[in-house]
Amino acid sequence: MGHWWERNILEPGKLPLLLALTAFVVTFLVTRVITRMIRAGRGPFGNVKAGGLHIHHVVPGVLLTVVGGFGAVASDRHGAGGAVAAVVFGMGAGLVLDEFALILHLDDVYWSTEGRKSVEVVVLTAALVLLLLAGFSPFGVNDLTQDELQDRGSVIATIAGNFVFALIALGKGKTRIAVFGAIVPLVAIVGAVRLARPGSPWARRFYGRRPRARAKAALRAYRHDRRWARPRRALQDWIGGKPDPRPLRLPDRR
Repeated sequence: MGHWWERNILEPGKLPLLLALTAFVVTFLVTRVITRMIRAGRGPFGNVKAGGLHIHHVVPGVLLTVVGGFGAVASDRHGAGGAVAAVVFGMGAGLVLDEFALILHLDDVYWSTEGRKSVEVVVLTAALVLLLLAGFSPFGVNDLTQDELQDRGSVIATIAGNFVFALIALGKGKTRIAVFGAIVPLVAIVGAVRLARPGSPWARRFYGRRPRARAKAALRAYRHDRRWARPRRALQDWIGGKPDPRPLRLPDRR
């Protein structure tokens, strides 16, 4: 285990990235637990206020991200300073992206349906960082054996192939499959070979003069969204909490 850690984590300089990813995920999970406890009125936690102003946790998140980012730039990847800066940056990024929807809408939509975007962005970010972690200098750096060289070539070829299929899936409007397919082999192929979603760049480019393909793509997208909307909402509610119900708006009879 020690040899593997040295060859695959320490020697390629991946430790700061691994620490940043771990701090990012842990901070997001802890923040969601605390905010859900505050929402339920449980535990010793409460909203932070200063002079009647609610201080969102995106504020300390921005400060930690700035400090950690500049610290990482000024530090050595193999030194203790780089590791500390990576942890600080990961914590700040977790706090910031947990309120991504607030930044996007410029409104406190944390417990609304729009707030689900924060959970989606956090999951996609973690997946992309995992891709970077897996694809950057795999299997050590120096003094590679013939088997390690062959393994490195296989991994690089697999990652490159997955990346091509992921780009096609992305062009077809299938963002989630594209991201996870870049990490998990064969997943992106599913998105690459199936019909594109209506309105995607692929559909606009190749379905413009094919009305049957456009109609089939629209029908398939409708059935897919109808089938997976409820499980996706249930997963998002389990991770980020159930959003508040929308207020009922009565029609204006004037």
